Formats: sequence, C-alpha cells, structure tokens
Amino acid sequence: MTFIYPVDSNKAHPLPLSPDYKSSIKRAPNKPLIPMRHTLSELTGPVYGHETVREGDSDLTTQHSGEPIGERIIVHGHVRDEDGRGVPNSLVEIWQANSCGRYVHVRDQHPAPLDPNFTGAGRTVSDASGYYRFVTIKPGAYPWGNHHNAWRPAHIHLSVFGYSFVTRLVTQMYFPNDPLFPFDPIFNSVPDEKARARMVSSFDLENTQPEWALCYRFDIVLRGKNATPMENH
Repeated sequence: MTFIYPVDSNKAHPLPLSPDYKSSIKRAPNKPLIPMRHTLSELTGPVYGHETVREGDSDLTTQHSGEPIGERIIVHGHVRDEDGRGVPNSLVEIWQANSCGRYVHVRDQHPAPLDPNFTGAGRTVSDASGYYRFVTIKPGAYPWGNHHNAWRPAHIHLSVFGYSFVTRLVTQMYFPNDPLFPFDPIFNSVPDEKARARMVSSFDLENTQPEWALCYRFDIVLRGKNATPMENH
C-alpha cells in the first residue's frame, strides 16, 4: 500500500504553460505554486452530487423524446488508485460534443448542426469495484481557432469527484488512431508519450454489443506511476 504521495507522478500531467496551446499563456502561473494542505473539513465535505444521480443519467441516448444522430458507443472502465485497486462511490461525469462536433453551449457557434435529442452530458457513480459505464454517441472533431486550420480530435471530457468537493479531477478521453493527434496542442501538452497514451481509450470487442454499439475501455488512475493525465493538476 502506498502511504507517501508519489511526487514524480506529477510529470504525467500537462504543463501549466504550453505555448502552442494559446489559452495556457494567459492562465499559466508566473510564480511557483504554493502547496496548500487541505483541512479536515475540506477533505470530508461537502459531498457533491453522489446521492442525486438518477437511473438513466448514464445513458446519453435516452434523455430526450427521440434517439440522437450518430454512432452509439459504450464507454466503460474502472476508477483506480495508485495500487490498482478500484475506488468505489466516485461520482463520474462526462460532457462532450455531438456527432457533428458541436456542443450545446452559447459559445459554440461554428456551422455544425445541433441535435435536439442530444445534450451531451451524463453522470454515474462507480460501484463497489470502482466500475463505471456510459452509453453515448461518438463525438465528432471540431474547429477551435487556436491556430490556422486547428481541429480537436474526437474526445470526451470526464470529471471524477471523490468524497468531497475539493477532490475533483478532470481529464479527456480520446479514441484510438485519431489522425489529429500530432496536430493537437492540448493532447501534446502532456510531455511524456507514455502518459499521453493513457488518455487514449482501447477498443473493447468483448464488451461490444452485436448490432447495437461498439465499446471502448478507459480506466482512470488517480495518481502514481500509471496516473491518467489530469488537466487541473
């Protein structure tokens, strides 16, 4: 069992300043960060949203009166600690663009259609073994204006809450063999190639449902040498 926080694992996370990712220039700190120890009250509460997850919140294809347009997929995996053990009762939330690469957000006005049957957000709580599962639509790539002809690879945002509000981690899940990987400054803001690979899901034929949905596995490792890169570290 690991009792000492593995500081070296911080190298897996994106650098605060990644000049090719233009937004990071404005928000990266100019001075060294100061570690702030959490108080007992911060670590034990408030618990955020775990008890309000409803049946069906994890299926983004059944939240409206009709079926959304696009390729139905299953995204599943485990939330794990640094020793590989499942982390139960983690609130896992996702948000994403639709199959045309458009978010339901006032800031997203690029010329791709909105889908009235797809909001692009869901949530679930991991079970006793740390397992979580979503049914959704595979998102499309989209332009984002960072540089000339900039397109984001297809991805799904994931947020993981532990037992209190301050124990939130945020990452992105990508799909295998995306041709946009070499050109995406956000994906490449993670300096280590092996760490970047941990943001890419794996195709899961065993759990693909015949004639219904392809399946992708994405395990979320909270820290340690196999940590999933997190964008809010």
